[in-house]
Amino acid sequence: MKIINENSLQKDNPKDFSRYTGPFDLIVIGSSAGGIDALRDILRRLPKDFKPSIAIVQHIGRDSPQNLARYFNEFSFLPVREAEDKEEMKAGSVYFAPSNYHLMVNVDRSFSLSIDEPIRFSRPAIDILFETAAVSFCDRLIGIVLTGANDDGAEGLREIKAHGGVTVVQDPKEAQCATMPMAALALEQPNLVLSLKEIGDFLIGLK
Repeated sequence: MKIINENSLQKDNPKDFSRYTGPFDLIVIGSSAGGIDALRDILRRLPKDFKPSIAIVQHIGRDSPQNLARYFNEFSFLPVREAEDKEEMKAGSVYFAPSNYHLMVNVDRSFSLSIDEPIRFSRPAIDILFETAAVSFCDRLIGIVLTGANDDGAEGLREIKAHGGVTVVQDPKEAQCATMPMAALALEQPNLVLSLKEIGDFLIGLK
């Protein structure tokens, strides 16, 4: 595994993220253990006139809300729903992958659901969402890896960067579970390594 040097990480990932203002059409977010709290901190800060669509894979644990869309709708200014098969994404809307379905993004900017085999023991898998979104949205895409207990999302984040998208990893030092952010950092240097507050600031500043 690649050794992460915190000093070089800060140098290569300055906190000034003004160069990444957009325009962007889609933000994809992957989270696992600790993700409910992290997502709540981010989504509740986004304003009603937020323009990009957001698609999220949150690994569901036994203690997690079973209807994520209903839970997050309680405090989000943006409409939150579970993505449906063949549904066309709308600007300024938040979509969660349904439990036990992989969520994919098509080139016509609609969603597809799949019951293919789990990836890294996960269905939905973050990598599948990220990889399909990378092909469809290229440089108009932002990928974000948050707290989690496995390495799902690292490969997908690398694909997003390879297709010209912007990649963001939650600072492992503040993550409730640092395994997933550290796996993403070990595989590919992201554009930005940010705290949850900084991720919110970054998204609010998008065009």
